[in-house]
Amino acid sequence: MRVRVPFRAMAAEHEIVVDHDDARAARTAIDAAIAEVHRIEAKFSRYRDDSVTSAIARAAGGAPLAVDEETHALLDYAATCHALSDGAFDITSGVLRRAWDFRRRPPRLPSAAEIDALRPLIGWQRVARDGRTVRLPVPGMELDFGGIGKEYAADRAAGLLVAHGVRHALVNLGGDLRAIGSQADGRPWRIGIRPPRPGPGAPAAVALVDIADAALATSGDYERFLEVDGVRYSHLLDARTGWPVRHWRSMSVVAPVAVAAGSCATIAMLLCGGAPAFLRAQGAAWLGIDAAGAVHGTLDPGAR
Repeated sequence: MRVRVPFRAMAAEHEIVVDHDDARAARTAIDAAIAEVHRIEAKFSRYRDDSVTSAIARAAGGAPLAVDEETHALLDYAATCHALSDGAFDITSGVLRRAWDFRRRPPRLPSAAEIDALRPLIGWQRVARDGRTVRLPVPGMELDFGGIGKEYAADRAAGLLVAHGVRHALVNLGGDLRAIGSQADGRPWRIGIRPPRPGPGAPAAVALVDIADAALATSGDYERFLEVDGVRYSHLLDARTGWPVRHWRSMSVVAPVAVAAGSCATIAMLLCGGAPAFLRAQGAAWLGIDAAGAVHGTLDPGAR
């Protein structure tokens, strides 16, 4: 039987689907997985005063702050993403939201001066770590795990399901997916990739992708953005410039785990024309939709 449980966390709607012959056991496993997602949100959210992220920001400019192994592991992965992206992916760049307000109505572009004023607070290379502590050297600096946190939570939730004996499941955290095995009948999990410009006449999905024991994540310019004079400016900001990238409308990547799929999709968006070479080097299957709406990539788009 199939047990499907929707829930909300990290300011988004999620769902965990489990195929299991015992509904009670399935629900127990799902509850444990959901609890893990909430734990990660509480620990790493920049919106909570009691989170590790907020504690690191408060200590900026002061003494090093002791953090645990889980936090250091995420920081290690952030360092890898920074290196792979030539600095475009930088978890110290969350301060740019002080200039870029994607909720403001009417929308407004920040000035170059506003962005330049924040750039001294950006720079992963300045973050000091020794395996036990972390220190941000400049007051006002902060870290933002938003680029990897949700995908990390998807992987952790999947791990909890497996620990409870689940063999067939799909963790969907706001469109970032981690599949455990196939469906119970042996078929892969079929995922529709939404069009980045939905509208009248647009298909429900631009591609259908089958996954089993794998992850699929999509990064795009369609959820948080502002439009000024007919130009779309997305929330995907290149840390090196402080300005949005505009080469791709969306990028979907399949990888063994969600954190890899998600970070590769985001880095590909940030690398613009360099995305195909980057994804080829990572050995990742992908499907990208460029600024003109053309489809590229190595994933079989399947039925449409």
